[in-house]
Amino acid sequence: MRPTTNPAATAPDFAARSSLRCLRFPAVRALLIQVAAFPLTLAIVYLLASSGVVFHYWHVALVQGVVAALLSWWRGLASWWRAIQFGFPLALLGASGLAIPPAAFLAIFLFLLLLYWSTYRTQVPYYPSGRKVWAAVDAALPQGRLLRVIDIGSGIGGLVLELQRRRPESTIEGIELAPLPWLASHVRALLAQSGARFIRGDYEKLDLGRYDAVFAYLSPAAMGALWRKAAREMRPGSTLFSYEFIIEDRPPSRVVHPVAGGPALYMWDF
Repeated sequence: MRPTTNPAATAPDFAARSSLRCLRFPAVRALLIQVAAFPLTLAIVYLLASSGVVFHYWHVALVQGVVAALLSWWRGLASWWRAIQFGFPLALLGASGLAIPPAAFLAIFLFLLLLYWSTYRTQVPYYPSGRKVWAAVDAALPQGRLLRVIDIGSGIGGLVLELQRRRPESTIEGIELAPLPWLASHVRALLAQSGARFIRGDYEKLDLGRYDAVFAYLSPAAMGALWRKAAREMRPGSTLFSYEFIIEDRPPSRVVHPVAGGPALYMWDF
């Protein structure tokens, strides 16, 4: 007999699991810490003001920043988050004094949203590579045969377009989650009449076993999940490339430095 489910019971469970997943994201935790710091800041300011200390808005923002930074340290957020937490209230107060029209704030917010999209979840900001990196990837790829290559987090499409230009017989693709960079790469491909293909979506939904080579320029926070997916799906004879960021506890098969003294291009052969 097929087990039955109670929608009334499963819906709250799903919502609870989704909320718990969101709490894993450092950006969400940082926001909650700022919210939690506010009543503590009010209590500190009230106690000091009762003792005769005179406060201005800048002093309140400074106390809020210190409290948020201390809470971030207590909750184990990375060191750069502590700096962000400290400076955020001061930056917010400074921006409020510039008399910037609300429409400008909205435009900036929408632009950044389209540019970075779900960076709060993926922890992967926009990292452009460069022509020397593209040339190094091309040189490391197998020669003399058709290839299918994908760039994870392809940004505005530089690597994909360059590889497609160098290897017109091969299938070169890019996948990008943020709408604005994806749109820019798509338009660039149309204007260049390139055969490169750009997908808007999450690479976690891709089957990496379809590709001969996978290139990634992500962030240290994303490398563990990338390796687990690659180890499950990539087929023998394929290669995983990562520029600058290494996979901990997994020595690369090959390492090259596209720019002398610059970051390395790591390769794992399957």
